[in-house]
Amino acid sequence: MAFESNFITFIGNLTDDPELRFTGGGAAVSTLRVASNRRYTDRSGQQQEETTYLNVNCWRDLAENAAESLHKGDRVIVIGRVRVRSYENQQGQTVWVTEIEADEIAPSLRWARAQVSRTSGSGGGGGSSNDFAPPPPSDDDVPF
Repeated sequence: MAFESNFITFIGNLTDDPELRFTGGGAAVSTLRVASNRRYTDRSGQQQEETTYLNVNCWRDLAENAAESLHKGDRVIVIGRVRVRSYENQQGQTVWVTEIEADEIAPSLRWARAQVSRTSGSGGGGGSSNDFAPPPPSDDDVPF
């Protein structure tokens, strides 16, 4: 994997089961919401907890495998790219969204056990040059 400055590794718990859907072109896309808690002691000595929520998108085989394997409450490790996008809401305001485009998702084995069963896909190893290709555009992004 080539070094890219916008890669992130994020560990947290799924807030819901993954949502699997398909684009008009038939590509699988799964959306997950991951919550990560940070505990710290503030200046007055009080214990504090802060939760960060991130939306994670995964595509194709990863999307289908995540939807089949992961469930609400599972602790996961996500490796992916930070993606910032904007859209205009119904009130005409620009809304900015920060998401993670996942390249890898795995259950955390610190608090759970997993049984791995290989899929009939590419099977791992060196990978192809398409491993880090950007996801296909959504039907909403068609320029005509």
